[in-house]
Amino acid sequence: MKKKEISKRKLIDTAFIYAIAGLLAGVFHREFTKYMAFTGVTRLGKVHTHLFALGMIMFLIVTAFALITDLTKSEYFKRFYDYYNFGLIITASMLFARGIYEVLAISNNLVDAIISWTAGAGHVSITIGIAFLFLSLKQVIKD
Repeated sequence: MKKKEISKRKLIDTAFIYAIAGLLAGVFHREFTKYMAFTGVTRLGKVHTHLFALGMIMFLIVTAFALITDLTKSEYFKRFYDYYNFGLIITASMLFARGIYEVLAISNNLVDAIISWTAGAGHVSITIGIAFLFLSLKQVIKD
């Protein structure tokens, strides 16, 4: 049984969802820190950048490649899509959680360890996804 191909429309929709999530993360950062009278640097400020760069921009670039190649037909592409999105969502969620803990000045070694471990797992998943993206590109781009 052949795996279902990811459509180019789904890639654009994914980029759009990350754009909206990035905007919402930026608004939350600004309003939450203002409400809490927090003036320091927090990881909350990095969530929207991660979602824009690693989410929206990445999927716009992937869509461009998909439009000029058979990228979405690669046997590795769905694995890229799944691993990459899972990892980015986990990583951004842990940045969000860590940022809230920083603003609230909560310190708990167990929670810190769980956030660090989970964020690391998210980064590993992103890395695996990128490896599958390169395998997909190598499979469809022939000299």
